[in-house]
Amino acid sequence: MRPSGRALDEMRTISIETNVVKHAEGSCLIRIGDTHVLCTASVEDRPPPFLKGTGLGWVTAEYGMLPRATNTRNRREAAAGKQQGRTIEIQRLIGRALRAGVDRAALGERQIVVDCDVIQADGGTRCAAITGGWVALRLAANKLLASRLIHSDPITDHIAAVSCGVYAGQPVLDLEYVEDSAAGTDGNFVITGSGALVEVQMSAEGAVFTRAQMGQLMELADKGIGQLVAAQKAAL
Repeated sequence: MRPSGRALDEMRTISIETNVVKHAEGSCLIRIGDTHVLCTASVEDRPPPFLKGTGLGWVTAEYGMLPRATNTRNRREAAAGKQQGRTIEIQRLIGRALRAGVDRAALGERQIVVDCDVIQADGGTRCAAITGGWVALRLAANKLLASRLIHSDPITDHIAAVSCGVYAGQPVLDLEYVEDSAAGTDGNFVITGSGALVEVQMSAEGAVFTRAQMGQLMELADKGIGQLVAAQKAAL
């Protein structure tokens, strides 16, 4: 039995509220259970220097966690003077994931920065950030299209992410913190709306896992992604 009473293949409640930030070209507040992430997409009229003159655009991401997003207060990274390695790794993952669903030539020589700020954390924050970040990105692209700054849609597919793992010997979908912290195997799956894999992060946290278990987790991830993509579509 899972601590929440959910079935092994049951997602937490998913909620995506759009246009929650007045000034951002795209924004949403995504809630997956008790994990809440504010995502904004900001359009900049120039690309990074390494893309100047190429005709290609860029999508990048920044990620942060509010001091009381967790049970105890975390010091702001700005106050410490540098980002933690975990933060850098997560925001690079978010950027890679979102770029997988973008035609950078259609975007033109501009950059979209997706900011993901965790308001409340209960496991799966990077997955929620990717799923919500895509909604913010989609809304920003819609504004570019509506203003005729671009002439073809740069968004090629939905991008969503979900966690799966082996908890108490059972493969489970969408781990909350109490499960994540005790899971023998932990994984994050980034998948497109059409079912193609973008990135899979799997690790044996407390026990090794088999190929059969890997297959079971993939099946759970596919089910979860289907529900997340449906939530993205409903929000838009």
